[in-house]
Amino acid sequence: MFLGREKELESLKRLLDKQVSSLVACRGRRRIGKSTLFREFAKREKLGFISIEGLGPRKGQTNADQLKNFGVRLSEQTRGRLVIPQTWSEAFDLLARRIPKRGRQLVLLDEISWMGKHDPDFAGYLKNGWDDALKHHDNLILVVCGSVSSWVKRNLLDSATFGGRFSRDLVLKELPLRQCAEFWRDRREDLASRELLDVLSVTGGVPRYLEEVDPSLSAAENIRLMCFTSDGPLFKDFSAMFSEVFGETSVMKGDVLRTLADGAKTLNEIAQSLGVERGGSLGGVLDELSEAGFVAKDTVLNPRTWVQSRISYYRLCDNYARFYLKFIEPHVDAIRGGRFEFETLAELPGWQTVMGLQFENLVLNRVMDFREQLHLNGLSIRSAAPYRVNGKNGVQVDLLIQSDEVMCVVEVKRRKQIKTEIVDEVKEKIRKIRHPKSISVRKALVFDGELPVSVRRSGYFDAIVDVGQMIRG
Repeated sequence: MFLGREKELESLKRLLDKQVSSLVACRGRRRIGKSTLFREFAKREKLGFISIEGLGPRKGQTNADQLKNFGVRLSEQTRGRLVIPQTWSEAFDLLARRIPKRGRQLVLLDEISWMGKHDPDFAGYLKNGWDDALKHHDNLILVVCGSVSSWVKRNLLDSATFGGRFSRDLVLKELPLRQCAEFWRDRREDLASRELLDVLSVTGGVPRYLEEVDPSLSAAENIRLMCFTSDGPLFKDFSAMFSEVFGETSVMKGDVLRTLADGAKTLNEIAQSLGVERGGSLGGVLDELSEAGFVAKDTVLNPRTWVQSRISYYRLCDNYARFYLKFIEPHVDAIRGGRFEFETLAELPGWQTVMGLQFENLVLNRVMDFREQLHLNGLSIRSAAPYRVNGKNGVQVDLLIQSDEVMCVVEVKRRKQIKTEIVDEVKEKIRKIRHPKSISVRKALVFDGELPVSVRRSGYFDAIVDVGQMIRG
């Protein structure tokens, strides 16, 4: 199934109106659907399509291996004589000569960081190949795509060498919740919202994971088969994905994610937890995890001064990664040996707490999708992130949305039964947040569960969003 990505498809379609070639970058985590997007675009617009993917990392791999793969894949797809280029200059010249001169063409260089890993001059060869030959195909869209987003950004997008050459820089995020529900097809109307959200809390909005959902099975059975069996796709994917994307630095990055699995932390708190210096490589590791879509750096405006806070919190924003670290990794050997069994998901240690964090992530990762339901249309949002102040009079807000005129305090709650005390809890949080009198305060509740009628009738919340109802459309 191909769902969503309408904005990206429309943006790409506008390139077809140009009279010259286009160079496009695409970034996003593994399994997010980057390659699928361009295959679908080429299919819809009836474009010629060539796709060459770099070889995944392995011990002993060389630049010659990548060049040979490039030549073989190009020959297979263009039905031309097999030529093995000796340099990337030769490779891109060969590509330019093999692109058909008639009709619109899309060429996808997939996992570009793998392709260029063993040649420090790869980016320069690509730039020269574009300038000297490839861009002169006026019917060409050349896409460079990568899961190692930091490599794409550092070597291509932010490089002065490529200044002004990219027509698009697409960053693919997880799918909106309503589109995620469409993977259940007609069965989604028969399922309780709790079941839909259980699976989404595990998979996030990652299309490749949602493709594994069997609509005829319960949420618990889908999760068991995907996560807790030795051949389950989500049982195997974490270590494979990390080693492919991060290579030699995967161990350190995995350790950082483990420190964030129980909740967001500041840079100081992460360094203290790992027993390392807060400077040096740690900042770079967090930047790479952020670029790869695993970590979000949350910063709000200081409610007292309305100036950006100096303190940022790093949040593990990838739902699958947290679920793996909390519930799969501790039982890898037992699962592999077929010895890990449970009656219900709820009996897994810490299930309710972790699923509460997972639900919050679903909301936080899609703040703009909730904009209309929160009655924030027309406002220029300057900040949208969790807010926390430690200490005796500390306060923790699930989501604080700030514009020049409005501060919206959003309570995000997932419980079987929401308690009536939630109104008093939010009142107390707002009392502790010092803010200018010129700023209007709005209150919102985003929830999954049963909400007492008294909470709705109280009129306290300016917006109440039932996520289960929302994803059903």
